[in-house]
Amino acid sequence: MHIHILGICGTFMGGVAALAREAGHKVTGCDAGVYPPMSDQLRALGIDLIEGFGADQLSLAPDVWVIGNVVSRARDADGAPRYPLMEAILEQGARYTSGPQWLAEHVLHGRHVMAVAGTHGKTTTTSMLAWILEQAGRAPGFLVGGVPMNFGVSARTGTGSCFVIEADEYDTAFFDKRSKFVHYRPRTAVLNNLEFDHADIFDDLAAIERQFHHLVRTVPGSGRVVVNGLEESLQRVLHQGCWSEVRSFGAAVDDFTAIGDPGAFDVLRRGEQVGRVDWELGGVHNQLNALAAIAAAEHVGVDPATAARALASFQNVRRRMELRGEAGGVRVYDDFAHHPTAIRTTVDGLRRQLGPNGGRILAVFEPRSNTMKLGTMKAQLPWALEQADLAICHGGGLGWDPREALAPMGERARVGDTVDEVVALAVAAARPGDQLLCMSNGGFGGIHERLLAALAR
Repeated sequence: MHIHILGICGTFMGGVAALAREAGHKVTGCDAGVYPPMSDQLRALGIDLIEGFGADQLSLAPDVWVIGNVVSRARDADGAPRYPLMEAILEQGARYTSGPQWLAEHVLHGRHVMAVAGTHGKTTTTSMLAWILEQAGRAPGFLVGGVPMNFGVSARTGTGSCFVIEADEYDTAFFDKRSKFVHYRPRTAVLNNLEFDHADIFDDLAAIERQFHHLVRTVPGSGRVVVNGLEESLQRVLHQGCWSEVRSFGAAVDDFTAIGDPGAFDVLRRGEQVGRVDWELGGVHNQLNALAAIAAAEHVGVDPATAARALASFQNVRRRMELRGEAGGVRVYDDFAHHPTAIRTTVDGLRRQLGPNGGRILAVFEPRSNTMKLGTMKAQLPWALEQADLAICHGGGLGWDPREALAPMGERARVGDTVDEVVALAVAAARPGDQLLCMSNGGFGGIHERLLAALAR
């Protein structure tokens, strides 16, 4: 089969491309500003990439066009279609489908799907679960919205019966407004947490809870739903109806709990010690992610003690508190955090890791997600950045004033309208022993290398 993927350089669609190529299909694709790291990974797999969405690609005549959710029916100011290839596909009446639908039909069907959903921690928990299964000899397939450092790739087919997938609640495509995860039909579903996000497609938290319940509805009676017992929103989801076995984690009354520091803790199942995790990760959020992964792995026969031992060698995911380098006595980190809760959790995790005498944290962040660009959560930013000694915001391209939003922080907050200005502000403020924590769900204009170069000078 020849498939041509529109929006192929996105993390999810790039993963679909890699899986299709591994399965022996001919894969081509296009995107606007074909960009690394996914472009490099795809070319290494022998996948031809085309710049832009020109209608001339219609001549490729694939068996099916696979449409990413970046594609829309939008038109530019002059009335020209932003995605002329999509218009040509529709005019021709050619066969097309979404990425999640193609994945469900050609990769997931017949596998024991283990889907990890949640506002935060999906990528990390998916990677943890895949690594636990790998260490237990299960050779799982997986699709992760990042690059787990234990594996070095974001997706693989695997030879075992299990397939672990990051289950995103964002919509599927312009012609299918259901959440992506509705397509996956998991036997094991992890509900890690649930907050309001994606203000560009959801009106309120209740709308997202409804989508999460659609996911719960697809889990069979012999399946398992692993749920964070600390989240009221998830309790509301389950109260709408659940027809599967439920295992909870987090709170003292839940099935799976932890005792001890997040860097070294005992795992308890209904009060009985069943394993111990001793690893290099920190933060309560990662402790909770670990409990979720352990509870999910148990459903396919991996005992908690084995799972806990596997996590000792877990190396996390690229762009999750990833140290990019050190210059002038200043460490520069990269993290994917973009939602206010994720920002607060990330800063707090670094603060705990450093200890009381571990130096200052300079939080450099970019409100780049659609929700943050809309300004829906701008009032939460001072709370999110509370543990930072200084916050520096990239304020370019926003429809709201970050200086006004950060005003409650006083002198602890600064704004640069360009990446160059942000770099200049950070370098001027930094001193030996500081930690520069860069947070964005995009490339942030290559700020990490620019900061390191400027600090070295």
